[in-house]
Amino acid sequence: MSPLPFARRRLLVTTGGFVAASLVRPALAQSQWDVLRELLFENRPVQDGTGLIELETPTRAHDAALVEVAVKALVPQTPERYIRAIHLLIDRNPAPRAAVFKLTPATGSASITTRIRVNEYTPVRAVAETDDGALFMVERFVKASGGCSAPASKDKEAAYARLGKMKLLEPERFRTGEPNELRLLISHPQYSGMQIDQLTRNWIPADHLETIRITWNGEPLVEVEADISLSEDPLLGFHLQPEGPGELRVEAADIKGRRFVQSWQLGLGS
Repeated sequence: MSPLPFARRRLLVTTGGFVAASLVRPALAQSQWDVLRELLFENRPVQDGTGLIELETPTRAHDAALVEVAVKALVPQTPERYIRAIHLLIDRNPAPRAAVFKLTPATGSASITTRIRVNEYTPVRAVAETDDGALFMVERFVKASGGCSAPASKDKEAAYARLGKMKLLEPERFRTGEPNELRLLISHPQYSGMQIDQLTRNWIPADHLETIRITWNGEPLVEVEADISLSEDPLLGFHLQPEGPGELRVEAADIKGRRFVQSWQLGLGS
């Protein structure tokens, strides 16, 4: 039996992601990254992303359940040449694919900020996919452990009382024709399925966001495919390059079928 089919069976599919490649027998020659790369990108070459994107992470996280990371694009987004997706991967997490950020030229910049959980010392990777389908990767090693099973910061009643509430942090001055950085906060406990209720001592079932869709004046801007490796109360930093005022609309959905919608009028006072 060849190693790859066996590895694929061992990488059991979870909700929107994959069980960590540490489940693959050590006897297999493939590394965790080799297995993930084959599963996610098949035979497509993954090139060095230096000069296209940068990945910023702490070397050692103070809180493994709340690790802020930033993927910074070093080239602008234009209709002629743009990054259409950023895959954020955490090799040793139970769900290594933390999120996929699908982007459009209307962002003006493909830079993304978010917060993740880190379950053990691991490489963290950002793979940028350009509009022609080419893949470019940068990586950092992060020292942290226990993030996926760490207790939530709020009790369940408090967490669900604020479920789906959103807050948008805008720049002091909204500029037309330039990328504006926006930060979106969504209240959601993001239960990983690996946490224990501190009162009942029972396992808390998985309950996390699955998709976030952001539009500008009805046109796609950013779409996120999410999983348990995104932290509690997810943060999404992204950009918008507007030609004038308009409506930013956010639609989020979780694995329980709930939908959360909110919109903002931006640029009216510019």
